[in-house]
Amino acid sequence: MTTELAVETTPIPGLLVVRLPVHGDSRGWFKENWQRAKMTALGLPDFGPVQNNVSYNATTGATRGIHTEPWDKYVAVATGRVFAAWVDMRDGDSFGATFWIEIDESVAVFVPRGVGNSYQALEDGTVYSYLVNDHFVPGRVYPALNLADETAGIPWPIPLAEAEISEKDQNNPRLADVTPMQPRKTLVIGAGGQLGRALLVEFPDAERVDMVAGEGIAALDLTDADAVAAWPWGDYGVVLNAAAYTAVDVAETPEGRATCWAANAAAPAALARLAAEHRFTLVHVSSDYVFDGTVELHTETEPYSPLSVYGQSKAAGDIAVGIAPRHYLLRTSWVIGDGGNFVRTMQKLAGNGVAPTVVDDQYGRLTFTSELARAIKHLIDVEAPFGIYNVTGAGAVLSWASYAQQVFELAGRPREDVTPITTAEYVAGKQVAPRPTHSALDLTKIESTGFVPRDALEQLAEYVAAG
Repeated sequence: MTTELAVETTPIPGLLVVRLPVHGDSRGWFKENWQRAKMTALGLPDFGPVQNNVSYNATTGATRGIHTEPWDKYVAVATGRVFAAWVDMRDGDSFGATFWIEIDESVAVFVPRGVGNSYQALEDGTVYSYLVNDHFVPGRVYPALNLADETAGIPWPIPLAEAEISEKDQNNPRLADVTPMQPRKTLVIGAGGQLGRALLVEFPDAERVDMVAGEGIAALDLTDADAVAAWPWGDYGVVLNAAAYTAVDVAETPEGRATCWAANAAAPAALARLAAEHRFTLVHVSSDYVFDGTVELHTETEPYSPLSVYGQSKAAGDIAVGIAPRHYLLRTSWVIGDGGNFVRTMQKLAGNGVAPTVVDDQYGRLTFTSELARAIKHLIDVEAPFGIYNVTGAGAVLSWASYAQQVFELAGRPREDVTPITTAEYVAGKQVAPRPTHSALDLTKIESTGFVPRDALEQLAEYVAAG
């Protein structure tokens, strides 16, 4: 028996063997069968078990499997021994890969979702135990494989002809007739918006929902508790939340304030609770408005200091999303996408011969939705550490007036046709929400993951040319 806890890989991706220290004396033995802190430190997934199942096998030769379920398992024996075998039933290059091992009290195995599980009792009275991270639902049918499948070639110690096998397991199909288990899906919330549409370019196979149904888009109101509770969240491995309330000035009104908080704070809080319950990765997009703008370059660790109702609601959403065990929170600024926005307005004014006045004492960088979507895809693909990441275009920090002058120049108008003014001059006599003076975000953290942000001015030139 091993004297130190150890985790070993196998030919099946994600299937891990755990060697358990067992302490014995004349009374028997003791082991820590599941020890979250120690085991996750050695590479075992923090899979969040919610149910413990125990299978008693009265006689040697009792054989069960090969069963595939859409949850992770952690298998061990409480007493006795088993010969255990697994077949990868997941769609992909490893489909059909096999592994087997004898399990006694000193061995446990972590079995990822979609890997077929089976065992054969090698002693009378063997007690086989397993933790799972989802609740069993009666009536559901999941893929299974015949124990005698020739391609798996499992060397059962006790010939199957002499083993105790249920009629159901004897009639399971061969591997050639098995439909591989698909990975959990991706869901885009707010799929009809500017960012949502950009995300669908990066995640073309994602399911899509929005407040209002549209072509290929289902309706889901995140403020409707009954609708949210009825949604099949367990089907998803990644949920991308691109929905938000962005009417910054209207949010200062009594009616706008309630709507803003429902969309930007209550809805992300509900998603965070669901992410914890259903083990999906939650991706949420936040804003530079969570800061007061007194610092010229904002890092991910800067304390919240919002000036407006909109900023306060986004800060509350940030805090709520932080409770999700698996989350990426992307903080961004000055978003430009497919639809009405600052750049398109300046293009239109330039084309119509208008000479606008534009604020010159608010500073930041543009963020194009295509760049934001690319960053999200990157973080997921490289399995970057969960947490907060700043994402904007790279390059010089400019004022709104400077960007407007750049658009005019690209449109063939003189830069001088844009007149810079102060924020105080712009808001005089208007009911508007306060804005941060400085909106530039430090990009060091996301760059450390291998993501290379594109220069905002280069993207602006491409965007204007394509418009």
